[in-house]
Amino acid sequence: MQRIAPGGKREVLAGEDGDIRVVEGVNDTRTLALRAIDRGHSLAEEIADCGRGEQVDVAEELEAGRLLAPLDHPDPAHLLLAGTGLTHLGSAEGRDRMHRAADAGETLTDSMRIFLEGLQGGKPAEGAIGQQPEWFFKGNGEHLVGPEMPLDMPGYAQDGGDEPEIAGLYLIGPDGTPFRLGFCLANEYSDHVTEKHNYLWLAHSKLRQAALGPELLTGMLPADIRGTCRIRRAGAVAWEKPFLTGEDNMSHALANLEHHHFKYPLFRRPGDVHVHFFGTSTASFADGFATQDGDVFEIEAPPFTLPLRNPLRKLPVESAPIRVVPL
Repeated sequence: MQRIAPGGKREVLAGEDGDIRVVEGVNDTRTLALRAIDRGHSLAEEIADCGRGEQVDVAEELEAGRLLAPLDHPDPAHLLLAGTGLTHLGSAEGRDRMHRAADAGETLTDSMRIFLEGLQGGKPAEGAIGQQPEWFFKGNGEHLVGPEMPLDMPGYAQDGGDEPEIAGLYLIGPDGTPFRLGFCLANEYSDHVTEKHNYLWLAHSKLRQAALGPELLTGMLPADIRGTCRIRRAGAVAWEKPFLTGEDNMSHALANLEHHHFKYPLFRRPGDVHVHFFGTSTASFADGFATQDGDVFEIEAPPFTLPLRNPLRKLPVESAPIRVVPL
């Protein structure tokens, strides 16, 4: 975790089973990871070498708004937000219906074709390369939002909707090797009304902020994660639904999704940070729920101990076009 301490200093926090302490000698997760890469250490080994200081009540820090996104970059242009969609299984009934349509020779949408191809080839054998998924770009570090911070709905947006999921956090090493630091809860916040109008507007609908939960879970992601996403309005729960993630609930292996992102040399630039969203099958928009200014998104899922909460903030509509000045 990362926080702004009461005195204004940035700190890294680490621990388990409720014993969370300040990591000595580093001010941010990226610096800690660079040291670990340089010394051939895991993050846990590097933290042990740094030493740990005072104990911190992270639930109290979250309520106070002092916890940050678990990984960032001092130059936002060197942090890339991207993701993959149509990666989760959804209901068995939906899968069977699509298979029956394919067997009957019915015309499938491009979305259904990608989904079925993922089912067939998204989990290749060890050492093999599987089917590539849908991929989208969300922005750079300017779009990164931490816990408790507002998610802005631009004036030109038609919707501001939740997408509860897991994100992988990565740092590119000096030789171009991608290193996965771990995983966190995420809200891959999107404009579903714009996407629904025309699927070719998907790229527009994804160019929005995204929120990351405070905890960085190191090691392997549990294969079966069961969480809850809810939206609070004026303090009361206005919408709530469970969501499933982890490889047992996905049509793609995480390693396959990672390969198809990092196979591009552009995404292996030394020192860059990547946040990759692995997709979801749950969203309030699918239930016909329309968000409003001031709604609070809340996502929680064990083994993460802290929730990810963010209020929705609608921005004014810009009535005049952006003016480009010729030189």
